[in-house]
Amino acid sequence: MKCFIGIDLGSTTTKAILMDENKDVLGRGITNSRSNYDTAAAVSKQEAYIDSRFTLLRRELEQSQSGMVDIDAFLRDLERNFRREQFMEQLQDLRRTCLEFATAARFKDKEAAVREALDEIFRRVADQAGALFQPGAERKSDFFRDIAGSFYLAVAGEVCKQANLPFDQVIAVYDKAIIEVENRPPTADLKGKIVRGLENLLTEAGEDRMSSASMQQAVDRALAVELEESYVIGTGYGRVRLPFSKEHIRSEILCHGLGAHIMYHGTRTVLDIGGQDTKAIQVDANGIVQNFQMNDRCAAGCGRYLGYIADEMKIGLHELGPMALKAKKQVKINSTCTVFAGAELRDRLALGEDRADILGGLHRSIILRAMSIIARSGGITDQFTFTGGVAKNQAAVNALRELVDENYGKVTININPDSIYTGSLGAATFAYRAVMEH
Repeated sequence: MKCFIGIDLGSTTTKAILMDENKDVLGRGITNSRSNYDTAAAVSKQEAYIDSRFTLLRRELEQSQSGMVDIDAFLRDLERNFRREQFMEQLQDLRRTCLEFATAARFKDKEAAVREALDEIFRRVADQAGALFQPGAERKSDFFRDIAGSFYLAVAGEVCKQANLPFDQVIAVYDKAIIEVENRPPTADLKGKIVRGLENLLTEAGEDRMSSASMQQAVDRALAVELEESYVIGTGYGRVRLPFSKEHIRSEILCHGLGAHIMYHGTRTVLDIGGQDTKAIQVDANGIVQNFQMNDRCAAGCGRYLGYIADEMKIGLHELGPMALKAKKQVKINSTCTVFAGAELRDRLALGEDRADILGGLHRSIILRAMSIIARSGGITDQFTFTGGVAKNQAAVNALRELVDENYGKVTININPDSIYTGSLGAATFAYRAVMEH
């Protein structure tokens, strides 16, 4: 099967889409961008291949009519077990790397105690983190660094206190090790992990959905499909660092415009608020870019800005939107500059303003800035498509709908659940065209 891959290397996350020869999306992959862009591209592509195998497995199960009651539940549980295998592999890699750094560090006569403490830390982390992959468990993040780091910090403090060891030095060992481990993608032993995940699933649930033989046959058929990597296109903030020749690179503007057109054929105006920039794009009926504007000089009002605000308020990035939705009034935020926003935020809090009200005003100011960029690109023409990571923030979406209605009247606003993949979808489509429509 011919496959066409688009990779969008953003400033915070790197996304990949794997498209088949029928222009159907087989798989999606996402990872944090790291400092090593080559690794981020490789990991996102590997994740897209993994997702593609699960798509193929779904097709096999649907065609086999093997008596499974709930294919969705089975695949969800199988992927959960697969992710546990993947996580534990990386956790063992992190443990080995931490022990290597502990040996190289200058702990003097405490090296043996530090190594013993690290073993205890990782034993506890494995026990606690493993619970996140149990049925019904919810994870705030699917990125290894986020999960491992939160558990390591929580456990290390207690272990260091009990062992009378310097906490900061044990954390320093982790900080060095996690960078190395992140830049080593998990092994591509897809079949082995799926088979082990299947074994774990059967242990959990018995054989009440399908016989193990039937499941194994479906897995074998899905894994036996040859996925031929025919063409790859790279785009995004870090595209110049992607390991591709210039013929395999497309601009973000072209890819987001085409990607939005593929998602919604009626799209004429596109707003993308990503981690580092905001783009307003005008496209024609074929998804060809007619005009565009971007924010200038800085990341004001983008994902990184929101991340900075979350850090200032000591909450998670995912908590900003829900908190802003509780606002009872709009507090006017004068600065969307990341440098000055922290000072203004602290001043507002010192004056007794409610945090929800401050965030409500902040989200409106972000969208006002985006509206200015849209106006410079030519305004909004029906249909309007909102993409990028900020499109998942409901407070931002609400502010956008309100301001679009105020300024342009009733306009169809499209927001796809997979909007973060818009750029990589456009890139994959360009890859498809390079081979199939050449």
